[in-house]
Amino acid sequence: MTGKTIDAAEFDAKFDRSEDITEYLDFSKARRPGREQQDINISFPQWMIEALDREAKRLGVARQDIIKVWLAERLERVA
Repeated sequence: MTGKTIDAAEFDAKFDRSEDITEYLDFSKARRPGREQQDINISFPQWMIEALDREAKRLGVARQDIIKVWLAERLERVA
């Protein structure tokens, strides 16, 4: 937050006029409900890890990223 403050009515009016209101927001405490990260442990057979690593290397991303994307795609399909 830049230290600028306005009252709620002025904030709402700026928002309604599609003005940029980001200077009045404090993003340090922003949250995305339902999208917080949570760590889990999972075991894979060695062949899967090797295949994941090959694909991650080919794409230039981390193994974890491949797993997240593939799981997200599958969950979207079954939803």
